[in-house]
Order: sequence, then C-alpha cells, then structure tokens
Amino acid sequence: MAIKHWSVPLIAATVMGAAGAAHAAQLSTDARGAIPRDVQQLVVVDYRAMQNSPAAMALRDRVMPPDLKQFDEALQHSGLNDNHDVDQLAFALFRPSSKSDDVVTLGIAQGQFPYDDIMANFKKHGVKPKLLRTNKIYPMGKTGMELCFVDPSTMVFGGEDAMKASLDARDGSATNLLTNSSMMDAMKSVDSEDLWSVLDQKGTQTMMKQILGQAGSVADFESVQKRLLLSWYSMDFQHGVNFNLTLTTGDSFAAATVASLLNAAVAYRKMTGDNTEKMAMADTDVTSSSGKLTVHFASSDTDFATLLKSQLFQSVVQ
Repeated sequence: MAIKHWSVPLIAATVMGAAGAAHAAQLSTDARGAIPRDVQQLVVVDYRAMQNSPAAMALRDRVMPPDLKQFDEALQHSGLNDNHDVDQLAFALFRPSSKSDDVVTLGIAQGQFPYDDIMANFKKHGVKPKLLRTNKIYPMGKTGMELCFVDPSTMVFGGEDAMKASLDARDGSATNLLTNSSMMDAMKSVDSEDLWSVLDQKGTQTMMKQILGQAGSVADFESVQKRLLLSWYSMDFQHGVNFNLTLTTGDSFAAATVASLLNAAVAYRKMTGDNTEKMAMADTDVTSSSGKLTVHFASSDTDFATLLKSQLFQSVVQ
C-alpha cells in the first residue's frame, strides 16, 4: 500500500493528504524504535486535538485518501474508539526490503488504550493472534491489516510486510529509526508542532516533483535534483492556518535554483488562477539561504475554507 507524499496552495494542499492536527504531536522512544531505519517519509499528527479546529477537520474530511480511510476503519474494527483512545497517529512510508521498489505504510497509534477491553473483544469474536517471536499479532477485521501492541500505550498496524519490518526493527533484528541520525536531527526542528513530517532524500525529490509539476524548467530541476537531501514541514491551526517547509541541499546554488522554480510556479498561478488561487499565492513565501529552501504559507480559517473548494486545491491533491 502506498500513500501519496504529503507536502499550500501549490504545496499546502499536498501536505495534508492525510489528516488534521492540533497540539504537539511527539512520538515516544518505543514508537520510534518500532519504525524501520530507512523510512522515506514520516507523518505525525495529534489525532485527539484535531477535533478542536474546524479548519483541520474540513481539510481531513476533504482530502483523506481511500487507504487512510481504510486505516480508520481498521482501527474501529480492532475495538478502539479512535476519537477517544488515540492521542497521536503516525504513518511511516518505507520499502520493506532493498530489493523492493514498492512502498508500504506502517501506522503507529499512541494513546491510553483499554488493553483488557480490547483483548476481551478479540476473545469474544474468536480473534486469535499469530506469533512473531514473542509478539502477538491480531488481524483487524476483514481489512487485510494487522495490529500489535509494542507497549501498553503504543500500537503498530498495517499489512503483513509492514508489520514484520516494524517488529524486526523493534526487536533488534533490523535497524530502526533511532539509528538514523539525519532523520532524528530533522525531527527536532518540528516534533513540537501540531502536524509534522520528515522526508529522506528520495521522499524529498518525489515531493518536489509533485509540487513543481510542469512549472519552471525541467532541465533546471534535473540539474539539482540529486542535491536535494532532506526536508521537513509542519502545520498548525492555532491561529488560522500556518504551514512551514524546509528543504536542505547543502548547496546554495541548488537551493536558489529550486526556489526560483517554485517562485515561477507561484507567479504563474498568480497570473492564471482565479481570485481564490491568487489570494493563496499572495500568502505563500519562498526563500533560500545557506543551502536551505524555506516555504511559508499562512491564511485565516475563512480563507482556507474557501481554498479547499478551489480548483487549485483539487488539482494538487488528485
């Protein structure tokens, strides 16, 4: 199962292909230890507090893709009340093996789970676990997904390949995210935010291709693509909608080139878009400095609600 990269009106639309947000979504050490080292993208949201923001809920309802809806349904089949039991929800996209080109998705849920009630519910319905070493893995209804509690407040879930990779990482049979210094360092910049994500080099390159589309010179982008090293973004809904993206290149020329391509895309939309799109572009700032590209977007809840209905938004999230 692959989920489209989340990356604002040109950028902010893609960023939320997943969920809403709210107060500081941090992952515990146990949760990080259950994520394979070579993750392509990690997205983390405060699942409980997203209900406090009408803008976040409107965004979630409009663009949640079918595979994430399936995750939602799977959580409910497990006996969880996702509106009350889950505090943080994360999704890790990665390749289960170096020989595979397919990207799988692992879900990580954190919260105060009624473990005994969940086990009683499984027993009542005759749901039996399979064992991977000492880990008990339960099927999640007829969704084709599975779940396992790695500690009383942390649950991992996903398809068979994703689960095996997660539990191998957690048990020390494979390396985990805690050993990925570049991703861990990037997380420090954003993991106190409402919604945040970190992407590795491959994820960053893919995201930028999606964002740029036909904008700018293909030759210019191809010349700097390999210099795109890492990126992270955050989004909050405390005072309107704010989105911030940072992309590292380690090369001032590469950062400036990508910034110029993005600014060209923004300028094009300003000329060709409707009033809503022009307003969104006016609220988007793209700059570069010292090998880093930064993008900032901000709008009021009302303006953002209008943007959600625009053709620009729909074209980016398709």
